[in-house]
Amino acid sequence: MLHTMSTSVEPASDRSADEVNEEIRALWHRSGGTLSVEQREEYQRLVLEWAAAAPQPAHAA
Repeated sequence: MLHTMSTSVEPASDRSADEVNEEIRALWHRSGGTLSVEQREEYQRLVLEWAAAAPQPAHAA
C-alpha cells in the first residue's frame, strides 16, 4: 500500500494564535531558554500551528 504525505499545514486543534503563542512562551519559560531535542520538536510543531492559526494580512490589489 502506498501512502502519501500531506504538504499542507493543518492546525493540531482549533486554538487561536494567541492560545498557541501562550503555550510557546510557557515552553520557553519551562526550558530556561535552552530547548532539548524533544522540546525543539514541540516548538517547531507549535510554531507551525501558530502560523496556521494567525490571521493572514489582506493584500492590496
